[in-house]
Amino acid sequence: MKIAILKERRPHETRVAATPETVKKLKGLGVAEIMVEAGAGTAAAYTDEAYAEAGATIVPDAAAAASAADVIFKIQRPMSAAEGTDEMALLRSGQVLMAPLSALTNRDLVQALAAGGVTSFALELIPRITRAQSMDILSSQANLAGYKSVLLAANHFGRILPQMMTPGGTLAPSRSFIMGVGVAGLQAIATARRLGSIVTATDVRPATKEQVQSLGAKFIAVEDEEFKAAETAGGYAKEMSAEYRAKQAALVAEHIKSQDIVITTALIPGRKAPVLVSEDMVRTMKPGSVIVDMAVEQGGNCPLSEFGKTVEKFGVKIVGPANLPGELPTDASSLFARNLLNFITPMIDKDTKALKIDTADEVVKGTLVTRDGQVVHPSLAQA
Repeated sequence: MKIAILKERRPHETRVAATPETVKKLKGLGVAEIMVEAGAGTAAAYTDEAYAEAGATIVPDAAAAASAADVIFKIQRPMSAAEGTDEMALLRSGQVLMAPLSALTNRDLVQALAAGGVTSFALELIPRITRAQSMDILSSQANLAGYKSVLLAANHFGRILPQMMTPGGTLAPSRSFIMGVGVAGLQAIATARRLGSIVTATDVRPATKEQVQSLGAKFIAVEDEEFKAAETAGGYAKEMSAEYRAKQAALVAEHIKSQDIVITTALIPGRKAPVLVSEDMVRTMKPGSVIVDMAVEQGGNCPLSEFGKTVEKFGVKIVGPANLPGELPTDASSLFARNLLNFITPMIDKDTKALKIDTADEVVKGTLVTRDGQVVHPSLAQA
């Protein structure tokens, strides 16, 4: 089996899908050859020399890497000709692609992969089961994104975050409000607390209340009967009724007036991000306040945020980061690469060292999107 690691070409992307550490481990599992495109890891501080020392073959371009590969690892879904670089043309029938594909929303890409005979795994669909935790790219990247979001907010905030007593007087601590308490939100709470901010947080899932309090923050939510049943079996937030959203919005609107930093993290898989901070709420915030909208790529939790930009509205800075994990490329690549290593390891046959896809396996079933020219994932095949 031969694996190719391609340099990522989408704007704002600095990560790489394998590191010298995981290359060495893949070779130890019996992978015959790992071809790394020259410069693939440069932005993440992984040199071609380090890959070569780990046992990889450095090839001059993406075509050279992909043409001889049985399996291709990527951080981002392949680009089409319409997007500027035709990465889809690099793929051939019978190849296996392992990458985040945003498969639930990119139906055209899924159909194109099926038509091309590519066997594709959408890594964002890894099921939330105990066995798959070490493979979960969403969690590993969200963890770093939550951390970076607070540093980004602090950088744009015109004051310090902690209380500080000086000979010239005492500086009051900042107030930070984290909206959405998943992996990213929990890390944002922990980071803001470590930096000395007074932290509050909100989420529609009841289980998060105890998690928020365990980190020393205060929980803010309308805790009615709908709230008590507001979590899916997979651990995601359910979409709430219009009545509940109105009550929660009123509570948040009052609370947000006194906050200095607001970080929004709410996403619903396969759906547009819900609006959490309305324009009217932004108008009531204090001048100099900062909003970091981590959901900006999926439409944003604040309608005023702009992808990849920092804008100022009504005296409030609104940050729409394009790729938060990509701002920590070395660690983000390391975690992603380990997730991918853990994902492929059970599929490598111990005797033949070839890729063996067991469709009865829960992880495979949850992530396999296309195979043998067909769309095979249940959620997509029905559609």
